[in-house]
Amino acid sequence: MSYLHEISEPVVEVQDLNMYYGAFKALDSVGMKIAKNRITALIGPSGCGKSTFIRGLNRMHETVPGARIEGKVLLDGEDVYAENVDPVRVRRKVGMVFQKPNPFPTMSIYDNVIAGIKLGRRHKKSELDEIVERTLNQAALWGEVKNKLKDSGMSLSGGQQQRLCIARTLAVEPEVILMDEPASALDPISTQKIEDAIQDLKKSYTVVIVTHNMQQASRVSDYTGFFFIEEMGAPGQLWEFGETERIFSNPKRKETEDYVTGRFG
Repeated sequence: MSYLHEISEPVVEVQDLNMYYGAFKALDSVGMKIAKNRITALIGPSGCGKSTFIRGLNRMHETVPGARIEGKVLLDGEDVYAENVDPVRVRRKVGMVFQKPNPFPTMSIYDNVIAGIKLGRRHKKSELDEIVERTLNQAALWGEVKNKLKDSGMSLSGGQQQRLCIARTLAVEPEVILMDEPASALDPISTQKIEDAIQDLKKSYTVVIVTHNMQQASRVSDYTGFFFIEEMGAPGQLWEFGETERIFSNPKRKETEDYVTGRFG
C-alpha cells in the first residue's frame, strides 16, 4: 500500500517496493515518503519486514545471498538502485545503527569514531579531534569518555557502546540515519540517553527507527509506519502511515489500534 501523499518534501521516497529473499517475498508493494529532519518510527509484529525494509533503504539488503528488490528507493530524487550508483556511497549517505552495539574490538574509543572517515580523504589531526568531540557530543557520550579516548571501545557499557556506534555513524556525515531497535537490549537509563540523542539528531539529520516499544515510538517520532502480515507466510505490508499522534490516538485501521494498544503483538 502507498502513502506517498503524507509527506510533501521527502528526503527518501519509496515507490512500489517488493523485497525478496530468494523465492520468498518478504515485503509487498510498500510506498512511503520519509520527511527531512524528522523521526519516522516503524512498528509492527515480529517478522513483518520492518528491518528488511530499512536494509533496503541503503542497499544492505543486497548483501544477503539471493536477496533482491523490485521498485524504487529515491534519495533526494536519485534512485539508489540505478546501475550507475555506487552502493558504498549510498551507505555513507544513509548510515545504519544496529540492534546490538558493534564497536570495533581492537580500536580505541577515538579510533572507533573515525574508522569510517579514515577510508576517505586524509584529515589533519586537529580535524579528527574536532570530529570526535562533535560526534560524541551529538551522541550524548562526550562528557563520559572525553578523558579516556585511548581506552578500548569494548571497555564501555552496553549503552555507551551503542552511543559510540551512533557517533561512528555520524562521523561520515550521513544525510539519513537508520536505527534497528537501538535500545532493545539496554536498561531504562541508557534507553533514555539514546532517546534524548535521537531527538537532538533530527536537528541535523533524518532518522528512521525500528522499535517494538510503543512508548518509545510515541515519545520520539514525528511519523509512524505500521507494518503487518495478514497471515503466516504472507509478505509484510505497510498497513498504515501518518503523524505519530494520529496513529496512536486515532488510527484508521483496527489492526493498528489493536497493536498500539497492546491487544496483540
